[in-house]
Formats: sequence, structure tokens, C-alpha cells
Amino acid sequence: MRKITRRKILETTVAGATLASASSVLPRISWAGDDVVKIGFLAPLTGEVAAWGLPGLYGCEIWAEQVNAAGGVKIGGKSHMVEFVSYDNEYAPDKARAGAQKLINEDGVKFIMMLGGDTMPPVVDISNRTGMLVSTLLPSDLTPDTPNLIAPCEVHPIYNVTGVQWLAENNPAAKTAVICAQDDALGRPSVATYLAAFEAAGIEVVDDPLFFDIGTTDFAPVMTSLLSKKPDVLCLDTCYADFVHPLAEQAYLQGYKGQIISCTADFYDQMIEKTSVEFMEGFIFQFPDFDDAALNSAAVNFTNPNGFFEEYNKRWPGEWGAVSWEYASIMDLWKAGAEKAGSVEPQDVLAAMKAGGSGLHAFGEAKWWGKELFGIDNALVGDWPVVVIENGKAVIKEFKSIPAWWDKHSDLMVKHFTDMGEMYHQRG
Repeated sequence: MRKITRRKILETTVAGATLASASSVLPRISWAGDDVVKIGFLAPLTGEVAAWGLPGLYGCEIWAEQVNAAGGVKIGGKSHMVEFVSYDNEYAPDKARAGAQKLINEDGVKFIMMLGGDTMPPVVDISNRTGMLVSTLLPSDLTPDTPNLIAPCEVHPIYNVTGVQWLAENNPAAKTAVICAQDDALGRPSVATYLAAFEAAGIEVVDDPLFFDIGTTDFAPVMTSLLSKKPDVLCLDTCYADFVHPLAEQAYLQGYKGQIISCTADFYDQMIEKTSVEFMEGFIFQFPDFDDAALNSAAVNFTNPNGFFEEYNKRWPGEWGAVSWEYASIMDLWKAGAEKAGSVEPQDVLAAMKAGGSGLHAFGEAKWWGKELFGIDNALVGDWPVVVIENGKAVIKEFKSIPAWWDKHSDLMVKHFTDMGEMYHQRG
């Protein structure tokens, strides 16, 4: 498949060695005289899904340097330096299982961060046996049988309702939509979410969602089928960057003039290069650039977002994507939990993070939620930004409340999750 992700994501070897650990891409630092706490980073670092793994590891390097320089994690009056140990699961369940076992048994990590999705089930089994605290970017991984799994940052796919809500409020002429997605653990629950959001907004989805095989390389027929319905809104769901780019390019080549909405628009500058500034104008998605002035609000709980973005792009120019900041944000929450608990042990940190039923999410105060949809309140849910491309640049237009949408339309979400077979009690 033609790769859309950036140069560093495409590199599968460093000095002839397979990229499988943090030492392959990040310098290891010894902290003489200090206690060290190791954090596992178990995510796709190579392959088709690397755009949602490797940029997050880059962000964690910056986070660790900043935190360690400021004295580390303070536990019982002692400073603990943070060291990340990564394992490339290649978005393969067997690799995820092997990685979790190594990180726990050999590396002695106290917390494991993951993308989630198809790689999560074998890790949940290990987490349940060992009590290891694990995070996911996909709350749809959560069930009553995942007590040690948390979604403290990204509430995929639930936040996608905010983009549709904003679209309906600001483009009332948009009355019809079509949806496509890859047929996997990211695509299916996201489709259910968009179906619920469009119905709540009074926008008719004029055909069944078009699910394509993950091995698809020719997107011209996919787009031809979608555009044959003459939709006002083209929804690209939570397609991988390798899919969003050729889909957008095909929409451009086939003369589409309407609204486009997608969960992500990673490396959108490349999309503009292959289409035009005019074509990408008004493209709605959910992930801001962190140089956005709106992130300097006192409600935002991410240290110096503009400075983080500047440093990230200085080190890895052009590599900023949806997850570049998310794993670092999760580490902010983990650090606060560890310091509150006075311990880095997984169960102690978990209890401290969830104490009181709320927490400081990246975009404001949020509550631990999810029992009605996932069977467990292990997702931290609050406001989420709606991002629109204007004059070739991503701009935060508004922060919208996910709980407020849920309070009005929960029945629609449950209905479409049930119809899609994505409710927690339907997933085997």
C-alpha cells in the first residue's frame, strides 16, 4: 500500500535493526542516584497504523525530558525519574501479547499505554491476571471485564458527535450524508457513533455505511459509489491516514464540492498538496494543532501546549498528528494519580486517578463515565474540540460537551451501537 504517513513513521529500521524498543528511536538516559519508574509504550510503531503510535512516542520523549528536568514524579518525598520502554506491536494481537509479557516480566513497567482496538483483548487477559494498569485511546475497548483498563484522554469514537453537532449548527443546508470506513475495531464503533450523531442532527444517511476491506488499495470505486448518492456530507469516519488521504484525493478528482467530515486529518498539508486549499476549506475533524491560541485557556490541562507543539515540530518537522500529544496527556494524569497516591503501583494509581468520580482531562474537568455504553465508568469524558481547516490551517472552532450531547441523545447511541453489534455485551 502507498504510505501516507511521514518519513520517520515509514522507517522500519534504524542502523539496520528492527524498530522494537525506545532505544531504536529515543536516547536512553541513566539517572544515577535517582529511583526510576518505567512506563510501557505498547503500540504500532511500524506498518499501516504507525501514525497512531510512533508520533505519540515522540511526544512522550518531550514529556519525560520536561518532567525529569523539573524533578520527576514526587513519591513520598523522593524523586522518581520516568523512563519509557516501548514495544512495537505492529497492530497485531500476538505481538501485543508478547509485548505486554515482556514489559511486565522483564522490564518491570508500572503502567502500559496502548492505542487499543484489535490488539487489546490479549493484553486485557494479562492485565486481569497481573493487576497491571493499561490505558487505551479507544473507550470501545472497555467492558465490565476490563477493570484495569482506562480511557483517560481520547474518547474515541464518542467525541465524533461534537463535529457533527457543530456541522449541523453551522451548515444547516447539509441534509444528507454518506459514510465509509475500514471494517475493523476502529471503524465499526465509529460508524455507529456517526449514525447516531447524524440522526440527532436531522441529517439523513442516504445509504448503508460502506465498509471496505483493510487491504484496499484502490479507492476510486469506493468514492464513486459514495458520490453516486449525491450527498451533502461525505463522512470518512475513523479511517487510517493511509485511507483518508486517497479517499480525499479521489473525492477531489471526481469533482466533489460538498462538506467533508472525518475523525482525523493527519498530515493535512499533504492532503492539500494533492487536492487544493479550496477543496480542503471547511474540512471538519477532531484534532487540533497545539499552536492554536484556544489551547491557552485556563480550562485546558496540558502544560504549555504551544511550546510543546513548537518543540515537537523542531525535532520532527511535519510529523505532528492526532496522537502526538495524547499519550503525553495520559502521562500527566498518571503522574497526578501517582503523586496523589504516594505510590507508582498500578492499583494504587488507578484508585487515586478515579477518586471522586472526576478528573482533569486535557480539555477541562471531566467525569469518569461509560457504564451505560461500555458497562464500566472507566472513560474520562468532558469537552472536546471541533477543528476546521481554514485557509490551509487547522483551527479550533469550539469546544463542545460530550456529556451534554449524551444527556439528550443517549438512546440513539445505544440503538446504533446495538444495531452494529458493538455494545459491550455483544462483543465476544
